[in-house]
Amino acid sequence: MNRLKKLLLVLPALILVVSCGDDFTILAPQSERNVENFYQTDTDFRVAINGAYAGLASNNLYGRNLMLLHEMRSDNTTNAGGATGLAESLERITLFEELPDATELENTWAGGYKVIASTNTILSRIDNVNFDNPALADRIRGEALFIRSLVYYNLAVTFGNIPIQLEEVTTPNIEINQVTADVIYDQIITDLGTAEGLLPASYSGGDVGRATSGAAATLLGLVHLTNGNAGQAETALRRVVNSQEYDLVSEYENLWGPSNENNIESIFEIQYKSGGQGTGSGFTEYYSPDLSISGGVGGGNVPQGVTDDLLDAYDETGDDRFNTIGLDEDGDEYLNKYDAIQSIAFDSDVNFVVFRYADVLLMLAEAIGESPEAYDLIDEVRERAGLTTPSATLPGTFEDILLHERRREFVGENKRWPDLLRFGVAQQVMSNFLSDQGVTPSDVRLLYPIPQRELDAAPGALEQNPL
Repeated sequence: MNRLKKLLLVLPALILVVSCGDDFTILAPQSERNVENFYQTDTDFRVAINGAYAGLASNNLYGRNLMLLHEMRSDNTTNAGGATGLAESLERITLFEELPDATELENTWAGGYKVIASTNTILSRIDNVNFDNPALADRIRGEALFIRSLVYYNLAVTFGNIPIQLEEVTTPNIEINQVTADVIYDQIITDLGTAEGLLPASYSGGDVGRATSGAAATLLGLVHLTNGNAGQAETALRRVVNSQEYDLVSEYENLWGPSNENNIESIFEIQYKSGGQGTGSGFTEYYSPDLSISGGVGGGNVPQGVTDDLLDAYDETGDDRFNTIGLDEDGDEYLNKYDAIQSIAFDSDVNFVVFRYADVLLMLAEAIGESPEAYDLIDEVRERAGLTTPSATLPGTFEDILLHERRREFVGENKRWPDLLRFGVAQQVMSNFLSDQGVTPSDVRLLYPIPQRELDAAPGALEQNPL
């Protein structure tokens, strides 16, 4: 068993070590009972960093909510569970009518800052311990910086102007420092520059799945693109390509399923492990209606239906990526990337791929801008999908071609909504997509509301996003 996955089996214990409260006090210190006698040995820091990975895997972040906020928000998938009862808040997300007290927003915010608090504690205390292996201390420091950066990126894309906290907090009387998203991105860029130099290029054995220097450089490239720094993004992404650590899997279908996890194309995956210990994933239920493989809960309580608009996007004959759109017994389409046979509901072995090499190639094309080299990078991804028509000859602008390719390549991977934001077309695309429901460009919110619970917990400290 992958050791990182095995360590995630002790998730409940890790949460006791690294978690904080549920209110805005997520920025406040952990209780003395949790930390006073902890962070003393190499083993303590190993447990703590694994707790941070477990936080990424939780339903508050990659296990569920980021799928809702960054994938279901888009024109790729939609809430297929109705518009009343438990599904009402999901329907509101799809229609840009979400309320500030939505639990999906509250839990994403709180879960994100819990992980940030845990990494801050690691970074604040790690220099006080004499590690038996100094290289391990450097690696854990790099992992903590990467994880914190990844969470801050997701929070900034989701909520925009958010509080920044970079140190362990030792008093409940803290100043809430809400900053603009570009300040968050600048801090991430600084942190990832450090992390990349501390992290190894690869791992072996039970450590496979941890953050690498390539993962740090990939996230750095993405953040530079998001922050409008194409030249710096190109530099970072070329380091990933030139490392020769990664390559495209020969067949698109061989990217998916537990047997294909952590492959040559994978740069960073959220690790899940089935077995009834609360460490499996629920992606099979979220996307698949097949009761026979999903522990009897096909279509789950957060079902994701692929849209007709997405199906129309596979407009080139021979695109192998269309094979990830399956048909259920009623002839309805669904995304089968996350199909996996399991005996317990929401307990799949399926990992979630945050970054893979195809993303690096297409982001590098984006950073370079329209040019023969950029089209060649797009064609490298297209050819793996079985398409031979040169991308330079396709209709539309360079940006249209690139965004269209990213849509088909990464459906179900939480990239569509951030892509629409980064390319500056979210309001146009989503208002066109939802025009039959009366949605206009001005109705398309670019940022989610800051959770009302956080505003109430710190009166006057936070400015709400436009509603």
